[in-house]
Amino acid sequence: MISQLLDGNRRFVAEVFEREKTYFEDLAKAQKPTVLWIGCSDSRVPVDTITQTRAGEVFAHRNVGNIVATNDWNLSAVLEFSINHLNIPDIVICGHYGCGGILALDAEDGDDKYIPIWLINATKARERVDEKLRELHIDIPAEKRHQLIVEENVRLQLEHLREYPFVSRAIRGGALKVHGWVYDMGSGTLRTVTP
Repeated sequence: MISQLLDGNRRFVAEVFEREKTYFEDLAKAQKPTVLWIGCSDSRVPVDTITQTRAGEVFAHRNVGNIVATNDWNLSAVLEFSINHLNIPDIVICGHYGCGGILALDAEDGDDKYIPIWLINATKARERVDEKLRELHIDIPAEKRHQLIVEENVRLQLEHLREYPFVSRAIRGGALKVHGWVYDMGSGTLRTVTP
């Protein structure tokens, strides 16, 4: 696979970079993305491919389960840089159906040490869905429950995002809008998650 990556880069240089050299020269001088994308690390959800965006248009942060953890210094720096220095006006938190991180919320036992700790930041999404299902006295197929948890996790992460004081200040001041989306790998579509 490593040699395929290097071969792919050679093709990129020959077929794309050379053809669009001016674009990439300008890009090398400065970036001006207009969206911060907080998405899952899942290799099946490549932001540039599913949104048909070009290099320089989307500033991206990816992690297992598209989680916004208020104790994650990496994400905190990404947010601060996005808002305070790049003046990005929109943040998208994008989950996806079939997310292994969300499926792992139901895992009983395992040898993993770090994944369960990280997923504590999404546990409330599962709890909310299960509580609502209990209140409604209904049983649904496991796949539908998973989809509901994925959607609820996007809502939960939007809540976490608003806990950052500089994020909530930018939202209140009209400089920033936040959006929740879910990607359906089965259809290739993105859809809005309502609050």
